Amino acid sequence: MNWTQIADVATMSGGILYLMPILLLIALTVSIERFLFLNRMVRLGNEAALAVEDLPNLQGRALAEIAEKSAFPFRAILERPVRFPHIKDSGRLSEILQEAVMRQVPVLDKRLWILDTIVTLAPLLGLLGTIIGMFHAFQVLNNAAQNPTLITGSVAEALLATAAGLIIAIVGLVAFNGLHNRMRYVVHQMETLRTMLINRLEGLDHSHALIHSEAQPLIYAAAEA
Repeated sequence: MNWTQIADVATMSGGILYLMPILLLIALTVSIERFLFLNRMVRLGNEAALAVEDLPNLQGRALAEIAEKSAFPFRAILERPVRFPHIKDSGRLSEILQEAVMRQVPVLDKRLWILDTIVTLAPLLGLLGTIIGMFHAFQVLNNAAQNPTLITGSVAEALLATAAGLIIAIVGLVAFNGLHNRMRYVVHQMETLRTMLINRLEGLDHSHALIHSEAQPLIYAAAEA
């Protein structure tokens, strides 16, 4: 099939086939960009978790230094205990960290709606192109007696629009599900980081309580002496 035949088929579909390469290009561009972005987020999340894992508590400059070296979206979570050092209640800190997590999720989900729309739109446009092509196919019925293959060839060409739409939808659906699963993993990393910070606050409070309980007998002994 040469370019002239391709142009004729695209014209017979009402121009729908001209849109299919554009939709495919948009889907591939969004998929590649989001894949590279989310892969980078996974790597940064692992680095942040390993850095926080070595912290005994949330005191000192260690957490602030980790936050400065981290990047979006994990920096927003690590900065919360640094910005609110007076909070010693784990429940209150959990709410503040959860707020930070919720504010970052829409940015991770950015542009995935385009891919979701293409997955739904491409088959519908392909079907519309086929219907328009069928109108042209039925117009050749008067000449079918002289050329019986003319009608079948026109129907086959009309079905190309549906096939193109289905191919784009399949590619987009696989990419969308993979990216959505990757995004959920990044959110899981942020939730894990939130839990790690809360646990280190609990460890700090527990260490203070332990020191205080060990110091009580010494205070009583000194008072009795």
